[in-house]
Amino acid sequence: MRIALGVSGGIAAYKAAELLRRLQQEKLEIEVVMTRHAQEFVTPLTFAALSGRKVITEMFGDAGAGSANVESAIEHIAVAQRIDLLVIAPATANTLAEMANGIAGNFLTTLYLATKAPVVVAPAMNVNMWEHAATQENLARLRARGVHIVEPGAGYLACGMTGPGRMAEVEEIAAKVCEVLGIRHDFAGKTVLVTAGPTREDIDPVRYITNRSSGKMGYAVAEAAARRGARTILISGPVELAPPDDVEIVHVRTAEEMHRAVFEKAAEANVVIMAAAVADYRVAVPAAQKIKRAGESLSLKLEPTPDILSALARVKEGQLRVGFAAETGDVAEHAQEKLRRKGLDLIVANDVTQQGAGFDVDTNIVTLFTRDGRRIDLPQMTKLDVANRLLDEIAKL
Repeated sequence: MRIALGVSGGIAAYKAAELLRRLQQEKLEIEVVMTRHAQEFVTPLTFAALSGRKVITEMFGDAGAGSANVESAIEHIAVAQRIDLLVIAPATANTLAEMANGIAGNFLTTLYLATKAPVVVAPAMNVNMWEHAATQENLARLRARGVHIVEPGAGYLACGMTGPGRMAEVEEIAAKVCEVLGIRHDFAGKTVLVTAGPTREDIDPVRYITNRSSGKMGYAVAEAAARRGARTILISGPVELAPPDDVEIVHVRTAEEMHRAVFEKAAEANVVIMAAAVADYRVAVPAAQKIKRAGESLSLKLEPTPDILSALARVKEGQLRVGFAAETGDVAEHAQEKLRRKGLDLIVANDVTQQGAGFDVDTNIVTLFTRDGRRIDLPQMTKLDVANRLLDEIAKL
């Protein structure tokens, strides 16, 4: 996930560096935006060194150095579109006023107007400024628009006064960011095994049987589990995806290889999520040499591959097992039958003929069926969001 960290001009700006480091622990990519006044308290170099990214300080680049160009002129739009959240800490009274009144006075407030991502602000200012009716009216207006406000703490302020106005503690701000982004740690101490992608079953040395699975759903499940604190083992068939961070990956090619890999790791897992599209059949005797075209029809004798899900029931008592059912008709009927036949705790079913729910797309439309008879229909959402909803239900089980 990508977030923009906005830093406005107050003495609490030095705490933003600590906040950046804390948010990096959540595997967030952080882009820092500083107002001119913020640079009076902390240099952009500090944030550049911590984030490893360029710090944005001007709307049109450094005009004095002649670097203003078309790219810098529209950069706020690019940043607005690529972030998942904007957090402003500290947010001064002036920044809050500009946000509340729709004033695009600098890159940061322009970014606020341009993004559709959620916004979290941590105000910091003098106690009298905080209690002023104008500030409170601006805060009320921002809350009504859905901006998440992390209330300041009370105590001794830099101005020498005592009262509310001190920026909230870094942990409190980080907790709000995680809450808004849906980052949880409810799987800490658990091991989750996920399978993903297709398998390839050889016909001869140059041909094979496979399916259209891209692996995106399984990789999203593995990423979500790792983000939520689980030790995550990903057993992947051949895909063109980079593995998520903090995931143990095992690459396999055939159904037999996936069967062996799963059973080598399954005893370690509290949860097994079989998102892979494992081939149901393989060629009984693959040809040792390339089969030459001879002009007539060709028949292949197929045999069943190992049923990994069914066999898992013997591995570990109390282990939660989740299957997937990619169907083209009678989705609920087929999924519930598979749930019962394989003794699963939960199954994720989808109609792959639906637009936005098929192969090789970034979204999915699924229905979850649980062992206790519940049915949960989910709307079209990203595969990562589907993964998190799935993990929510697994956590309940």
